[in-house]
Amino acid sequence: MEQALAQVLAEVVGIEQVPADSHFFDDLGADSLVMAHFCARLRKRADLPSVSMKEIYQHPTIRSLAAAVPDTAPTRTAPAFTQAPGREPQTATGAPPGDTAGTTEYVLCGILQALAFLGYTYLAAMATAWGYEWISARSDLLAVYVRSVLFGGAVFVGLCALPILVKWTLIGRWKPGQIRIWSLGYVRFWVVRTLIRTNPLTLFVGSPLYVFYLRALGADIGRGAVILSRNVPVCTDLLTIGEGSVVRKDSFFLCYRARAGVIEPGPVTIGKSVLVSEATVMDIGTALGDGAQLGHASSLHSGQVVPQGERWHGSPAQRTEADFQVVGETPHATLRRALHSARQLATAFLVYVPLAVGGTIMLLVAVPELHTVIEPGPAVLTNGTFYRDVAVAAAVLVLGGLILGLLLVSALPRVLRRAVVPGRDYPLYGWRHSIHRAVSRLTNRRNLTRLFGDSSCIVHYLRAIGYDFSHIEQTGSNFGTEVRHETPFMSSVGSGTMVADGLSIVNADFSSTAFQVSRASIGAHSFLGNRIAYPARARTGDNCLLATKVMVPVDGQIREGVGLLGSPSFEIPRTVLRDSRFDRFRSGEELRRGLAAKNKHNAATMGWFLLSRWIYLTCAALLAAGAADTYARLGVPAVALADVLVVVFTAVYFVLVERLVIAARRPGALYCSIYDPRFWWRERYWKVPSETYLRLFNGTPFKNVIWRLLGVRIGHRVFDDGCYVTERPMVTIGDACILNAGSIIQCHSQEDGTFKSESTTLGRGCTIGVGALVHYGVTLGDGAVLAADSFLMKGEVVPQNSRWGGNPARELEQGDDDVGRSSR
Repeated sequence: MEQALAQVLAEVVGIEQVPADSHFFDDLGADSLVMAHFCARLRKRADLPSVSMKEIYQHPTIRSLAAAVPDTAPTRTAPAFTQAPGREPQTATGAPPGDTAGTTEYVLCGILQALAFLGYTYLAAMATAWGYEWISARSDLLAVYVRSVLFGGAVFVGLCALPILVKWTLIGRWKPGQIRIWSLGYVRFWVVRTLIRTNPLTLFVGSPLYVFYLRALGADIGRGAVILSRNVPVCTDLLTIGEGSVVRKDSFFLCYRARAGVIEPGPVTIGKSVLVSEATVMDIGTALGDGAQLGHASSLHSGQVVPQGERWHGSPAQRTEADFQVVGETPHATLRRALHSARQLATAFLVYVPLAVGGTIMLLVAVPELHTVIEPGPAVLTNGTFYRDVAVAAAVLVLGGLILGLLLVSALPRVLRRAVVPGRDYPLYGWRHSIHRAVSRLTNRRNLTRLFGDSSCIVHYLRAIGYDFSHIEQTGSNFGTEVRHETPFMSSVGSGTMVADGLSIVNADFSSTAFQVSRASIGAHSFLGNRIAYPARARTGDNCLLATKVMVPVDGQIREGVGLLGSPSFEIPRTVLRDSRFDRFRSGEELRRGLAAKNKHNAATMGWFLLSRWIYLTCAALLAAGAADTYARLGVPAVALADVLVVVFTAVYFVLVERLVIAARRPGALYCSIYDPRFWWRERYWKVPSETYLRLFNGTPFKNVIWRLLGVRIGHRVFDDGCYVTERPMVTIGDACILNAGSIIQCHSQEDGTFKSESTTLGRGCTIGVGALVHYGVTLGDGAVLAADSFLMKGEVVPQNSRWGGNPARELEQGDDDVGRSSR
């Protein structure tokens, strides 16, 4: 066995002989990408056992690996998962898996979705036109405000009630089964899903109003349950949440999944007094018993059940002794919940809604000079001065909004923070809870972190809003463009630490009746990969590498000088020999010169970012002016046409912006230092274009058209329910693939000062589960399935029709129809 494994590894590494006691990473200089190729080569040998990346890290020599694996390829068996009581596998209805819709149904579905959008837009335009005429009929500010409150309140109530009425009319009660994608049944599903997620009540996530909304949609939610996740469940009749349970932020419990050409609604059951932690995924057919806990960065695969009172973590989850419940319970106060909901509604009706609905009209009344901008008239539209004024107004909005935003987020939260003392339990929905929510919302500004991220400015911005930094070792890439927190004043980062992107600092804990803020400290000289939820009780110290999607441990000894990978996490080398070739840039003259040049390039990138937003806002304002000019002749159709044109223009504009950035330097395979100009261009590619508009097209054929325009080599009839692709020209997606909500295809990796990037290919008919992440250099064969919340590591080669899952992903039992049953 040693000889056979050594021979295969020698071929992969490109040397004549591999000593049996040579360390893969320290002696041979291999990295995880090389070892992934080694594992893929073993899977092609029928006479050798399959080896996972976790086994590679646990047994990093040929001798130890040969002793750990069997002499022959094992017969894979699946461990027994507890079946949810009363949740036996449902008999499939409708089309069998793999019976995908044809081109005719695909095109017809797109047409019906477009017509539904146009109809909704026209109704909204009718309401807008009538409201504008009614409110503007009065000239005094008080009357305008009162009418804005009345009209805005009526619109708010109507928008809240519409999804509920449509759901019960088109669907009735959701039932387990199958809905063929692109069919007429799917169109009904899409209409209901879209309306449910765009309901204004989704803005009240975390409050009793949001729970009331889900109950109105058919969910069985007990008294005192708290839901903090913004990922709105769709098949709500299949959702059960018991009394006093808490579902933390960034969790997925959609009650449906897409696979093999069909949508599969299924039950998700959460018992009483259950804690579902941050960044978790609950697939259909899963359950947690009363008093159970599911740790952060974990998942339950279909068929898994956590027994009553047990604690589980990992992906897929397994038993643990760690306790994830920090905050105790306080006396339940129904009155406090009612007052909190009343206060939220009053603020919405009396402040936010009037500003949104009647703000423009009130400005027109107070400042008559603005009337020529909103209603320019034919003569004005031919005057160059008008276009100049619109461009100047847009510039003032962009730059003025930036300056005012910086002043607001750096000053007001510092005053409010004094109301919440760290380490003390406070009642949920009290006035201190409202202040905590205000601080969190004020300081989590995506537009500002996107502007300053991937540059030297991000450290100064984070310090200005309250982050605690020791001596800053500037790298020019200390943080990416996505950094979130519960409170910045309880966030500490050690000197010399770098964060790739997607960091969520979890420094507030919740029970069903109380909350508490605590300090979350990230050690010095560490590196954090992508999509990490970092809890306040993290047991990590200095000089740690936290890999992408890692579950940061909250129990055991403090880890220092090591790397952590997977969920549950296990130790890996802090760094490998191959990644040390760019160490010369970490200090001295090389660092000074490289950092200075990078700062200049990043400053230009920030300028391009602001310029692109200014041009977009100017053009959008001109479209609005054109609608106002033609309103007298066309009436409501002018407003509806303007709304449609804004959506189309947004997509076309940002596609052109991205194509312009690509024209200068197209993303491709890279292995370089972060002080290489090619990496700086990649940062510009991530920052300048916008991806927010893509959400409008989730679940429609139009998303595939946009992906194609952005450079993705994508096949026919691909179903994309909300996937994010980081480097579009580097991805190939085959026909009839399924990309579930929250999935990510990421064609790069950064480890300290080293950047790596390679292409990724998905074969025909592949499925990427909810919340799963596919890394760079990956190839999935035709019909391959990646389970929910899985992390498919760089360089993996997934055979055809195989099923993989876990973090890191490994092969699941062949022939098992349920992707949740693991083989190892």
